[in-house]
Amino acid sequence: MNEPAMDPIAAIEEQWRRERPDLDLAAMVVFGRLGRLAVVARRRIDAVFIAHGLRSGEFDVLAALRRAGAPFELNPSTLADTLMLSRAGMTGRLDRLESVGYVRRTADATDRRAVRVGLTAAGRELVDTVVTAHTENESRMLAALTEPERRELDRLTAKLLDALESP
Repeated sequence: MNEPAMDPIAAIEEQWRRERPDLDLAAMVVFGRLGRLAVVARRRIDAVFIAHGLRSGEFDVLAALRRAGAPFELNPSTLADTLMLSRAGMTGRLDRLESVGYVRRTADATDRRAVRVGLTAAGRELVDTVVTAHTENESRMLAALTEPERRELDRLTAKLLDALESP
């Protein structure tokens, strides 16, 4: 049977303990593991999007429109704010998604100077397919944890995020 690979974070911790035994390394270890987890998970998440011809940011646009509910439309500013993206960054994503037929831009019925971005039928079909694959993929990634462990991880990460995002 193969020996498990050495945890790189544990190796770093061991090196610091040897060189600087005076340091409290607990937080460094936690954030090191969270960072490594984010990188590993991001690769697996992106693989699902790539398999469907999308980049992560493009999926985010389609998903935001889908979550908006019928008629699956938002104005570009609201969309950019929702995704915490600059207006220029949003324009690039919308250009690409429009060029492949997943979104359409139309004049706003109440303000002809304004634009609405909406999912096309092809865009809605794609996002529904991808979000299903995406949630299944994320569930597989959490399969090593029991249901109570998943709930506890969710609770703890939510608590930490709240603390870090508070002024």
